[in-house]
Amino acid sequence: MAVSMGGSPEGEPIPDMNTTPLIDVMLVLLIMFIITIPVQTHAVKLDLPAPSNAQNNVDPVFNQVDIDFLSNIYWNKQEVDMPTLRSYMKQAAEMPSEPELRLRPEGLAKYEVVDQVMAAAQKAGITKMGFVGNEAYAN
Repeated sequence: MAVSMGGSPEGEPIPDMNTTPLIDVMLVLLIMFIITIPVQTHAVKLDLPAPSNAQNNVDPVFNQVDIDFLSNIYWNKQEVDMPTLRSYMKQAAEMPSEPELRLRPEGLAKYEVVDQVMAAAQKAGITKMGFVGNEAYAN
């Protein structure tokens, strides 16, 4: 920004642009934006689920499904029927860190029941599943 020190005749336009009005407008707009920004609160709003008396039988680390030779199905050592097993598997699959599902059928368990349990796990979206107790059948 150059300053003109005399030497120019009166009435002649100054070639330098006057930026003072632009700076004034910019400062007013900046103040208006600062005033209109809402004050940030430090509260975190959460939609919490309604409390229920239902017992959660899903372990966040691993869950074990046992099948005995009488076709009884056990979820973490509690006997369950197939619809209850499906609901437990769905709850486990929806957890943020999916727990491992350990399937432990007895040697005389019906293959049909084991197949139904594996199909239910697949439909529930379980991706971490393993078989335990296979060392008993090594011979």
